[in-house]
Amino acid sequence: MTENSALDILKHAILLEKRGKSFYRTAANQSTNSDVKAFFETMAAEEVQHVKILSDQFKSFKETGRFKPADTLETGTISQNVLTPEVKGRIAAADFEAAAISAAMLMEERAITLYAKRGNEAQDPEEKKLYQWLADWEKEHLAFLAAIDTELKERIWNDSGFWPF
Repeated sequence: MTENSALDILKHAILLEKRGKSFYRTAANQSTNSDVKAFFETMAAEEVQHVKILSDQFKSFKETGRFKPADTLETGTISQNVLTPEVKGRIAAADFEAAAISAAMLMEERAITLYAKRGNEAQDPEEKKLYQWLADWEKEHLAFLAAIDTELKERIWNDSGFWPF
């Protein structure tokens, strides 16, 4: 891979993560419930971690032409305590928060696609590890958001009598 294409991919990834951070911060600021706000702030904080990791890799690659070893990367996890059944109920009752969950899923899918593709194409083992690690982390986000989305849809369907049986 040429230096320019590696740096371009890293720039694109950093921009993607910054957009995610901005989105989650906006969602947190728009949330009227403190628990729902905390959930979106947690998601924003994880995006900040991604920006830092990618920025460090950008700097390393620009200076040395190599990716830093990814062995020290730790997967962040969204605390299960942040999204209690009570918070899920508040999200279901709040149209904005439910819409934000749906939009967040699309952002996470976009990130997974980018990172998985780059991980498969990468020749540098450290680059491959980095992008696979990021794809896995984003998959955790997506799975968590999808579970919330499914629960919200089922609650709405039940409340509205949409079930065919």
